[in-house]
Amino acid sequence: MLFNSLVFWIFFPTFFVLYFLTKGQVRMTLCLVGSYLFYGWWDWRFLGLIALLTGINYWCGLKIAEVGDEVHQRKHYVTFSIVSSLAILGFFKYFDFFMDSFYSMTQTIGINFHPLVMGIVLPVGISFYTFQTMSYTIDLYRKEMPVERSLLKFSVFVSFFPQLVAGPIVRAKDFLPQLQSDRTVDWENLRQGINKVLWGLILKVVMADNLAITVDRAFAEPSAMSGLYLLIGAIFYGFQIYGDFAGYSLIAIGLAQMLGYHFNANFNRPYLATSFSDFWKRWHISLSSWLRDYLYIPLGGNRKGKRRTQINLMLTMLLGGLWHGSSWNFVLWGGLHGFYLIAQRWVSPLWNVPLPELLKKLFCWFCVMVGVFLAWIFFRVQSFHDAAVIIEKIATLDHFHPSTIFLKLHCLKGALILLSIFAIEVLSTKIDFDGIARKRPSLNLAYGVVSLLALSFLGMYGGNAFIYFQF
Repeated sequence: MLFNSLVFWIFFPTFFVLYFLTKGQVRMTLCLVGSYLFYGWWDWRFLGLIALLTGINYWCGLKIAEVGDEVHQRKHYVTFSIVSSLAILGFFKYFDFFMDSFYSMTQTIGINFHPLVMGIVLPVGISFYTFQTMSYTIDLYRKEMPVERSLLKFSVFVSFFPQLVAGPIVRAKDFLPQLQSDRTVDWENLRQGINKVLWGLILKVVMADNLAITVDRAFAEPSAMSGLYLLIGAIFYGFQIYGDFAGYSLIAIGLAQMLGYHFNANFNRPYLATSFSDFWKRWHISLSSWLRDYLYIPLGGNRKGKRRTQINLMLTMLLGGLWHGSSWNFVLWGGLHGFYLIAQRWVSPLWNVPLPELLKKLFCWFCVMVGVFLAWIFFRVQSFHDAAVIIEKIATLDHFHPSTIFLKLHCLKGALILLSIFAIEVLSTKIDFDGIARKRPSLNLAYGVVSLLALSFLGMYGGNAFIYFQF
């Protein structure tokens, strides 16, 4: 199901009522059945995959708890959990990719090799729930949380429908304790949850889906587009993917809060970042913090000298790029961000320009945005050739004239929506909108009415799937 589909908005109110009419084991069973129905609506065959990952990591968790302080045995079971989870993820997500890459490599050196390409269907959200289950056994191994002995509750943790297919990646030590007691109806949770859902829908169907019209046209055939239109398309794509993914995350967080559960924020105004490290503290926080805690720090982090720190940063970002999809353009995107983070460490000690603080921040912000939006081009294109064409045309100011802009009204509409939402995000750093709404119910009601009007008159309802479903 899609959050922006009619069937979901029939499913969720029904689930909501039944949820608060039940308690204990019955409620947990309802959560599991509802979550499996939500996921199975896409393709019921992959429910067995979620059940398999659930069973493997639940069993490994019990074994880690059972062996106690026997380090060798604990390591054995956590290794089995990690290897099994990554093997399943690797098979479904990367088997065809690596076989095709190996075939291309052998062709270049004159070896006639016929690859085994299986045409494997990628299960929606597999990267998210695989990382989620892995965090459970790793945290158990580190003794950062107690074992979960209820298979039912553990299954709900893995498959809980609000965040199942596109995150945020919720860690067991944050979510499992919340499943130990029944949640009751809380009007403040309902208010905040509904507000988050409304804003998430605005980011998705008002901003992202409107910008998608221009983006799809620009990236479909870059060689036929002007540099100006490609620049607009590149900027629009950066905001499209933000609105799409941040919107999904907010809806997921809001739905969970309406049911009484609290998930950590996944985005925090990333396009206000003034450094690349700051950007990754604001963008896809659940993934960036996962990579930091379970990959970068175990590799040594910044504790083993400058050269090792640089290697660790690059490895982390390359693997973070590969996590997004089985394509070399995602690896290059991750590599660019790795380079940015390393370059930032080179430049920061030398950055002592006698300028006003505000100008310094604006200059740093501009440099970060140029780097981030340049990297988004590689994230979106179908080939490196297309990326080269786009960058060349923008850099050489090829046909930078308003007459070369296709769908001018759509571009104007998208630009106005984009600027309006960006202005609201800037203002939200100074104004506590939620605090005002909490104290003034009439203003909260007005926000709801305006949001519904915006969704009604500006929203695009073509059934566009969320971009991060493919990851």
